[in-house]
Amino acid sequence: MPMSVKPGPHSFPIKRDDVVPLNLKGVWEAMEDCQNQGLTKAIGVSNFTTKKLEQLLALAKIPPAVNQVKMNPTWQQQKLKEYCARKGIGITAYSPLGGQSNLSPNPVFTSEVLKKIADAKGKTVAQISLRWLLEQGVIIVVKSFNKERLQQNLDIFEWELTDEERQKISTIPQKKAGTVEFLLSKEGSLNSVDISDIEITE
Repeated sequence: MPMSVKPGPHSFPIKRDDVVPLNLKGVWEAMEDCQNQGLTKAIGVSNFTTKKLEQLLALAKIPPAVNQVKMNPTWQQQKLKEYCARKGIGITAYSPLGGQSNLSPNPVFTSEVLKKIADAKGKTVAQISLRWLLEQGVIIVVKSFNKERLQQNLDIFEWELTDEERQKISTIPQKKAGTVEFLLSKEGSLNSVDISDIEITE
């Protein structure tokens, strides 16, 4: 994520006093150097907002190949997706099934819209979510340790959503993914960093 902290042992949540300004130019030049030396085929970023991508593209000689962000039918990131498409930056969607949280119910699996579409098609809610992402043209990172669910997650290629189903999914109330505040402790202060400069959601 677009954040830098002081060297040394770290705790979670991150201490506010440990957050320091990110040397975006220096970090990106080092990553570009890795690609130029053939140490990697491509370089990218994670949790960059359109604002942060604008800052990066203004100084980058090699643009990021991909931006990995949280994306699913309940957090669709349309503004970011459209921006990345215009700039030729791919999107990798993590937490495509809503992610795990002990604080609240999973928004994907509790979505009545997704449940109704899944029932009508004889599919699982997970399959509907993954198929929707596939149709958005993004790369999907999905995790499961259950063999049956792994197989179900692969069964998204031989069918498609209808225009009506896509329209219904587009109306799902959006539940904003975790903000940077979730990562920071309540104590201390951000002395040298503006919190808007390290935000990870639009």
